[in-house]
Amino acid sequence: MTQPLICFGQQPCGFFPRRFLAAKIFTARRLRDELGGEIVFFCHDSDHDPRETQTTLRDRRSGAAHTLNFAFANKVQRKFSPLFAKRIPEGWREGTARQLPAYVGARWVEAFRCVAAANAADFCLEMYRRMGLLEGVRVVRSGDAALRRAACDVPDFFVDVPFEGETVRARFVGGALQLHEGGDSFLTLPPMTFDTRLRWMQSVVHCTHYVAGAGEQAYLRREDAPEITFVSRDEIDRPDEAYCEADL
Repeated sequence: MTQPLICFGQQPCGFFPRRFLAAKIFTARRLRDELGGEIVFFCHDSDHDPRETQTTLRDRRSGAAHTLNFAFANKVQRKFSPLFAKRIPEGWREGTARQLPAYVGARWVEAFRCVAAANAADFCLEMYRRMGLLEGVRVVRSGDAALRRAACDVPDFFVDVPFEGETVRARFVGGALQLHEGGDSFLTLPPMTFDTRLRWMQSVVHCTHYVAGAGEQAYLRREDAPEITFVSRDEIDRPDEAYCEADL
């Protein structure tokens, strides 16, 4: 019999991960304990939205919530570059580390200081590893060129293309590449050659079980992968806040 392959997907979602991602990991581990097999984290590091990495922490004294995020090298990167290409400017890590003692203990401040990753996606993944969340989990990244070459073709997709000296995440719509500037405003890019989420992911991962978050359940096209058993992630309070000191 084929061994179970338990998958969950998520963008890097804060340098301390949001609690809903932690809940997906715990659900996947519970399934593995019950069924055996392997866990795969399909990391959407090619997502470009800078809001994905917002990290909401609570003051250890007052309990007040405060949101931190990466700084980005320039405006084009912030708005359009995929997370694996959003470079972290010099001084951001040190400046953010000085703020962290108000929110997390010395252990995690030091772990944060030791992460030397140069981009937002790598930084998040390294922090998750240092927190022990990725132990026994195989990470597959959507930005991996080898994965993209192995994946199936889809008619509606995003691609990484050059724009004003940066790599940006453009959507291929109606035969043209577009950047979303907000609201109803789009910027159409000139024609160019390029390398071209459930069916696309499954064409490479071939999972047997998929742990779905609350938002995913509303848009996943389950008919695209009838061979998958879908499992709702475990409930967790304050899902959009960071999973950190008080939880470990």
